[in-house]
Amino acid sequence: MEKRSIAAILSFSVVAVFFMFTVLLIHPFGNPVSTEMDDDIISNAQTDTGANNAVTSVVFDYRGFDTLGEATVLFTAVAGVVMLFRRIKK
Repeated sequence: MEKRSIAAILSFSVVAVFFMFTVLLIHPFGNPVSTEMDDDIISNAQTDTGANNAVTSVVFDYRGFDTLGEATVLFTAVAGVVMLFRRIKK
């Protein structure tokens, strides 16, 4: 096997293991962990951020740096996959 194929299989295996652990460790659907923060965001989102939509205020104001980090991770993952699977011209 080529080194590239071995690297692709290894990368896929690592991601698959992380997905399996994530599925096993996630809290059950419908059982909220905490409702205090939810109630605070719903009641104060418009006055704190000026956004009419509570979801928009959470994504862009309350968790702005987190969203930026997620976008960076997504871009890095896509760039890594493109580099891994591109053909090298000989």
